[in-house]
Amino acid sequence: MALFGGAAAPLSARILPSATSASLSLSSSSFECLRYSPRISNLFLNQRRVSEVRVSSRGYGSISAVASDPDQLKNAREDIKELLKTKFSHPILIRLGWHDAGTYNKNIEEWPQRGGANGSLRFEVEQKHAANAGLVNALKLLQPIKDKYSNVTYADLFQLASATAVEEAGGPKIPMKYGRVDVTSPEQCPEEGRLPDAGPPSPADHLRQVFYRMGLNDKEIVALSGAHTLGRSRPDRSGWGKPETKYTKDGPGAPGGQSWTAQWLKFDNSYFKDIKEKRDEDLLVLPTDAALFEDPSFKVYAEKYAGDQEAFFKDYAEAHAKLSNLGAKFDPSEGIVIDGSPNA
Repeated sequence: MALFGGAAAPLSARILPSATSASLSLSSSSFECLRYSPRISNLFLNQRRVSEVRVSSRGYGSISAVASDPDQLKNAREDIKELLKTKFSHPILIRLGWHDAGTYNKNIEEWPQRGGANGSLRFEVEQKHAANAGLVNALKLLQPIKDKYSNVTYADLFQLASATAVEEAGGPKIPMKYGRVDVTSPEQCPEEGRLPDAGPPSPADHLRQVFYRMGLNDKEIVALSGAHTLGRSRPDRSGWGKPETKYTKDGPGAPGGQSWTAQWLKFDNSYFKDIKEKRDEDLLVLPTDAALFEDPSFKVYAEKYAGDQEAFFKDYAEAHAKLSNLGAKFDPSEGIVIDGSPNA
């Protein structure tokens, strides 16, 4: 896929950054939510704070509050920062947020049928989509934080983790807002096939088809592609990349894979520079990456970002925030802005 990523590519590991931590070799398990029960309907005296958590034999289950609690969001952000210091999981957490939001279809008005940032990726049925290969490992990393802060929705947690990972890797501050409402059952997951592929016959046309459906434009497509400055693609998950290179053989985290940049845990504009120069065979360039300098409209922005990191950071932050809001239903409707986050 292009820009998001997994067994079929990263937006299958083909395009989104892949996992980097040794801890991500954990076995697969389902993260399954139970449906609302009439017996708890009276508990929602304060819809912003009440939740019920259950554990089933198949994995964790949670009936989240209607919206997230601001104080718990702030505390969860600090825990995510600590997680990133030890697990080096920046790429896979970004990919998780992107893949939850990237199923959005602007042509469908109804929620949650329209897809988007609604926490549906916690369900096993969506984890099994080819583009989401390996993302169960990101869920395993975040589940203890979800258990600790039960009044943070999965939809918010995924987007909080994604934005925090960008910022902690040296990237721009993302103007995020929160208050996303979760879907409540696997039946509300989108059908497979809404995420991009990394090696389609016509890469530029494919990128436009997928991202225009989300309501994004050429500038936003190129800016978001720059997130490939982080992470690696692993051939056993995505079918793309080398088993290891001089940049990945020693980790950090689990060694191996092929990165787009030499410093693949640092968020900067190296992705655009390296694709433009094409000097290093150990760096990955997917068909959808190459298209950024081959398509005339994409090339305008790719050239700009290769020469101007400040411009890239500005446009990336805006595009990331827009992506994170796609398809979401907010409670309150204007969203929640937490301390340290610019106004959305």
